[in-house]
Amino acid sequence: MFMFGSGVSLLFALAPLLIGVALCVHAVRTGQQLYWVFIILFIPVLGSLVYAVAILIPDLAGGTRAKRMGMAARDALDPMREYRQAKTATDDSPTVHNQMRLAVAATQLGRHAEAEQLYGAAMQGIHADDPTLLLGRANALIELGRAPEALPLVEKLAEEQSPASPPTVLAQARVFEALGRIAEADASYQWAAGRLPGLEGLARYAAFLARVGRKSEAADNLAEIDRRIERANPQFRREGRAWRDLAAQAMARA
Repeated sequence: MFMFGSGVSLLFALAPLLIGVALCVHAVRTGQQLYWVFIILFIPVLGSLVYAVAILIPDLAGGTRAKRMGMAARDALDPMREYRQAKTATDDSPTVHNQMRLAVAATQLGRHAEAEQLYGAAMQGIHADDPTLLLGRANALIELGRAPEALPLVEKLAEEQSPASPPTVLAQARVFEALGRIAEADASYQWAAGRLPGLEGLARYAAFLARVGRKSEAADNLAEIDRRIERANPQFRREGRAWRDLAAQAMARA
């Protein structure tokens, strides 16, 4: 009985090590990044758990939700991953698609100057009037504080789309605000906030209202953001909270 109990205790003691070795083998055989092996070995229990959520479960399940969870975990651990892969692809083959992918990745990291240059480089020949490139470059210029340069881009988009899409109208609103055209900005923000999927439109409108001194209306919008986050699926709450923070910070500064 004593020997049996000792054997069980030894098995439990060795379990984290055995699981870690198995996960390292999986990582190597499936061609995962080498840093996963170090995470598993040097953070035994937590590292194995993170690897299981980020890589193993999505690999075994193959479902859309599981894959989203895995991608979210990978992005949290390695936010530069998509940028590195996009840059490698662009260096190997500087196609418009690859340049656009790299521009999006740069934007997500806050590298707006790089994104603006990439969008500009891609807007050549038959792609000079591509709406995705025009909007991407306009948003990058807005982030860089170069609203006068963004204005003709969003005006061109609005004319060609007729009626303009919600993302275009939101970009227009931001340009109008930066240029001091407050009434036009208000109308555009309000229109986009009611039609743009997600919480960006509503959050940017709340931030605008706070900046122009309409704090009560801004607070109402912030309360609506909170209600929507509460009702949202867990995988969308993180992005929703980021937009909520943008609105809340604008209210705090106003």
